[in-house]
Amino acid sequence: MTTKATNITFHASALTRSERSEVRNQRGLTIWLTGLSASGKSTIAVELEHQLLRDRGVHAYRLDGDNVRFGLNKDLGFSEKDRTENIRRIAEVAKLFADSASIAITSFISPNRADRDTARQLHQVPTPGEETGLPFVEVFVDVPIAVAEERDPKGLYKLARQGKIPEFTGISAPYEKPEKPEVHIHNHDLPVQDAVKQIVDYLDAQGYLPPKKE
Repeated sequence: MTTKATNITFHASALTRSERSEVRNQRGLTIWLTGLSASGKSTIAVELEHQLLRDRGVHAYRLDGDNVRFGLNKDLGFSEKDRTENIRRIAEVAKLFADSASIAITSFISPNRADRDTARQLHQVPTPGEETGLPFVEVFVDVPIAVAEERDPKGLYKLARQGKIPEFTGISAPYEKPEKPEVHIHNHDLPVQDAVKQIVDYLDAQGYLPPKKE
């Protein structure tokens, strides 16, 4: 998106990202959970945030799809244009968290591959004054549509089937599955602890986390 504002200047921090990471003893990155409504994204994100703080002593903050619509994105609906802007804004916020040496955990349906690619590309662009971008970990929480409908805690699939919710992902609007996610969780009858372990194991393998506290 082209910046409309003029006469603006980026003001760099007195700390480099590496200095900030050294002080906090952790690396900043974004974990982007995507999947159908009722796939289990939020449940996994809540437990992941908890485990990272409790077991690994790192700061993580969860950005949930519904939660941000109460504040930051309360002016957006669910049109294609608004959904794209919703994801763009959250990607920008997640990058700020990651740049501060925090772990941003986002939990959004984010059905369009192009929007998720844009979020990834945003993280790959170095912040002014830095030489590298930031890690972006896409996590596909995968369940069959029938399983998501069976869970349906909000009753949204039922309303969509009745035609009361237009452009509902998985029913009247498409969900474009990730082609090469860093982590692919088949979340049908999988305990949440096992789902979270898949993510943490990947982070450990990449050297993104400090050693587990004894």
